[in-house]
Amino acid sequence: MDAAELREVQAPLKEHYREDPQGAVVTLEATGELDGDGLTCSVQTGQALVEAGLHPATGGDGSAVCSGDLLLDALVACAGVTLRAVATALGVTVRAGQVRAEDDIDFRGTLGVDRDAPVGFRAIRLTIDVDSDADPVTLDKVVELTERYCVIYQTLAHPPELTVAAMSPGRTDAS
Repeated sequence: MDAAELREVQAPLKEHYREDPQGAVVTLEATGELDGDGLTCSVQTGQALVEAGLHPATGGDGSAVCSGDLLLDALVACAGVTLRAVATALGVTVRAGQVRAEDDIDFRGTLGVDRDAPVGFRAIRLTIDVDSDADPVTLDKVVELTERYCVIYQTLAHPPELTVAAMSPGRTDAS
C-alpha cells in the first residue's frame, strides 16, 4: 500500500468521524476462559488461541505464555503497524526493521515476598531500528508520529481509568 492508497482508504473514515464523532468510538474486548484445573487462562486472539500462564520466575513451567510478554507483544505490534502506516503516509520507504520492547520485573512484588517491591513493569524500553534511506530528521519524525499515534504506547503512557467487577452465578451486584 502506498500513501495515496492509504489516504483513499482512510479518507471516508476520517470524514465520517468528523461528521459523527461517536461513530469513531469502537468497543474492543477480550475474553479469557478459565477451563480445567491448571493455572492458565486461554485467550482467543483474532488469529489464534493463546494460553497464558505463570512466568517461570513465579512457578510456571514455561509451557504457557506470560501475560507480561503479551503486553510487550501488543506494544511491539502496535508500534510496528503504526510506524508502517506513518512511514507510508509520509512516503518514507522502510525496507526492514525491528521493534523491541523490554522491561525488568521484580517478581518479589508479584509473589508477595516484599510489600515494597512493585508489582508490574517499572520502565518499558521501546526500541525501533529502521532500514531506510530517509534522512535522520525524517526518521525522527516517523518515530515521533509513531509514538503519538500508537494506541498501546499512548495507553501505557496515559493509563485509562481501570475498574474490576466480579461476577458469579447468583450474585446480584457487580462489585
